[in-house]
Amino acid sequence: MTLFRLFLLLDAVLMRLPRSWRKGLFTLLASLAYRVAFARNKVIEQNLDFAFNGTLSSREKGEITAYCYRNLALNILQTMENRRYGPEEIAQKVRFQNRQIVDSILAQGRGIVFVAGHFGNWELGGAALSSLVTPISSIYKGFSRREFDPYLYEARSAHRMTLAEKNGALKHMAKTLKHNGSVLLMMDQSSNAKYGVLADFFSHPTYHSSTAAHLAGKFNVPIVGVYIVSDDEEEYTIVFEDPIEVEGDSQEAIVEATLKQVNALERLITQYPKLWFWCHKRWKSEFPQIYR
Repeated sequence: MTLFRLFLLLDAVLMRLPRSWRKGLFTLLASLAYRVAFARNKVIEQNLDFAFNGTLSSREKGEITAYCYRNLALNILQTMENRRYGPEEIAQKVRFQNRQIVDSILAQGRGIVFVAGHFGNWELGGAALSSLVTPISSIYKGFSRREFDPYLYEARSAHRMTLAEKNGALKHMAKTLKHNGSVLLMMDQSSNAKYGVLADFFSHPTYHSSTAAHLAGKFNVPIVGVYIVSDDEEEYTIVFEDPIEVEGDSQEAIVEATLKQVNALERLITQYPKLWFWCHKRWKSEFPQIYR
């Protein structure tokens, strides 16, 4: 609890500073982390070599690795700001591309299963989606230090986002969709044979969560991919992809819909490799040997 109180004190001090100062401090800390986190840097390098089959130069891998820390720092800073920002401040930072796709679906009275990844400024993307487009329900995974949970919960729920703990979250998602609401799922984390579908991801057979496809098929709602990008880390574009319609909840339909999500994610990461969260052991279940 003492650590959390110190964090709250730091939060209060930082939020009184100009944003440029806050950003400068966080990016400085990210740069320092890049220089000392040798074990995590190794994981990023292993992921990059595995995904791109060793075709990236040392310079390219170094740039992507360094930006992983910077991007994480910016997301932490965004969480702090989301806790105090209203929809007006969020709206000043984002614009939407292909929003008509989502507006058309919502106008029909249908819910949507949004799928995203830990890509770009995902904290800003989630807040903007929920506060400016449509309220969403999402899954919440608590910290190992539980005293920090209310802080993150407050930062996200402040923007019309309803959160459910990971255990039992499916019932919450199903209830939302049953009442024509929308949900947001992060689909880029590791899965397994019980909860996922095996599909090539950067040419390697990998398990991917099939939850989005199951929910979409059961409640007859489309899956819409959403991601956020920026050229200057100040103004952001939130992009909606073409909807994926899931015809029923047969295994064939679930596999097909999941494959489409995986292919879209791979194309996105290939286009913007530095924006994905390479820090986690994405292939630990299928190829643990690459991390030895």
